[in-house]
Amino acid sequence: MKAANYSILLFFFIGFLLSGCEKEISPRSVDLTGQVVSHTTCKYGLKSISGTEIFPDSLTCVHYSFDSAIKKLAIKHINGGFNCCPESLYCDVSLRNDTIIIQEFEAAALCNCNCLFDLDIELFGVNSKKYQIRFIEPYAGNQLEINFEVDLTNEHEGSFCVTRKQYPWGIYSYQE
Repeated sequence: MKAANYSILLFFFIGFLLSGCEKEISPRSVDLTGQVVSHTTCKYGLKSISGTEIFPDSLTCVHYSFDSAIKKLAIKHINGGFNCCPESLYCDVSLRNDTIIIQEFEAAALCNCNCLFDLDIELFGVNSKKYQIRFIEPYAGNQLEINFEVDLTNEHEGSFCVTRKQYPWGIYSYQE
């Protein structure tokens, strides 16, 4: 009889402990979606031009603009490194706590070289709040990663850049 009472008490105690644990938001449980909507061809050392700004190939930058009415975050990834002949470029977008993770991919590496592309990415389901935005790129390796904070309640537009000098970045900057 005592064993049964202890078992019941233990069962309720474990249930109480488990009910107090916070669950991490699953990347798919939030209605955040995103996709690459367009991209340049391989630039083969040409400088990127975004509006009036010129970006050397030693910089990889992200320019973003936010439309709170439709919860859309438009991102231009300037000088993203990929294979020279990708079958296609795409991304996977997820939300973990307050971090938007954009992982970029190529469907196939059809050439024996890499080069830089500009990608236009659109995210929907983005709320007006603070986020950490982190890119996972296929060829960045151990170079500085694109990882920055945005406060979309106050800043609806901005940019972030990192300097890279390992192939395919920075190979034409010093030959001018």
